[in-house]
Amino acid sequence: MSQQDRPELQKAIEEIVESGFTGVQLRVHDERGEWVGSAGVRKLGETAKPPMNGHVRIGSVTKTFAATVALQLVDEGAFTLDDPVAGHLPEFELDPKTTVRMLLQHTSGVFNFTGEYYDDGTFAPGIPATTSGREWVDNRFRTYRPEELVRLALSKPARFEPGSDWSYSNTNYVLARLLIEKVTGHSLAEEMRRLILGPLELSGTMMPETRQEVPEPHAHAYYRYEAAGREETVDVTRQNPSWIATGGDMISTTRDLHTFISGLMGGKLLPAPLLAEMCTPHPKAGYGLGVMVQAVGENGSTVITHNGGMAGHAALMYSTPDGSKTLTAAVNYVDDAALALAVPFQEATQRLMKEVF
Repeated sequence: MSQQDRPELQKAIEEIVESGFTGVQLRVHDERGEWVGSAGVRKLGETAKPPMNGHVRIGSVTKTFAATVALQLVDEGAFTLDDPVAGHLPEFELDPKTTVRMLLQHTSGVFNFTGEYYDDGTFAPGIPATTSGREWVDNRFRTYRPEELVRLALSKPARFEPGSDWSYSNTNYVLARLLIEKVTGHSLAEEMRRLILGPLELSGTMMPETRQEVPEPHAHAYYRYEAAGREETVDVTRQNPSWIATGGDMISTTRDLHTFISGLMGGKLLPAPLLAEMCTPHPKAGYGLGVMVQAVGENGSTVITHNGGMAGHAALMYSTPDGSKTLTAAVNYVDDAALALAVPFQEATQRLMKEVF
């Protein structure tokens, strides 16, 4: 469907670019068919628009893929949602009350290895890579082992007793990855290919692990920091994403994200009882198991979603609960330690949501 057919969608993504983003790729599937558009630029200093189905680092949308694999393994009988994680990963001496469900729902209380923001406004830093702009840029090719990230997190005080509260922690999903690998004897990437990427034919989706490249075509990602009183902007499209691990390391495309979320919600990957578990939100944050459950509009309808940002790249993924209507997007921008674009990003996603849902 051409841009002329849905001028309101083209206008919405152009306004996102005007609010400070480098480029946007948008894909919408609804009762009017498929609409695909892009706005902005693929690369700073050039005029070419972002590719219509370019590869993008999807950040925390990775969590939805990882949670789906975990639930598929529950379906296969590898473990249950209420299994204590310590029984499978004794080497970490986790609190014995911590269950698989708590990892997937962020209710374990385990410290977030990328740093913790507390309710009183204080910040406890995590791994050095995520603490300051310059340090992150200088260390972006370093390899971190998942075990290293977990051990750093477990060296810090837990936020709360397992199951007693909710707090978003990337560490939960690194633990989920290690659990999956221990129980299956395969890497998470192999299980992902067996259970999701192969069956749905997601040829543009991958777990790069320590590989630095984003496959062509792609828009570029940037990071800005201050050095000696001067502002530096660096192209960080190439980086070693092991610093975030299963908290957000995957690469995909808007088409693959549509195929994945519509297939997941349409019942192609999980039996109905486990899909219902996945989409049952925690009362504090609306977070299910690897997905957010959000109300839209006044009529009480909901969307199932997960978004993610990853150092100058971001992805949006929204679907109706039956998978019949989806919005997927890839965004490229200039990131910084202060997350200066966080508010415009929220406003932009709300605007797109209103247009589509």
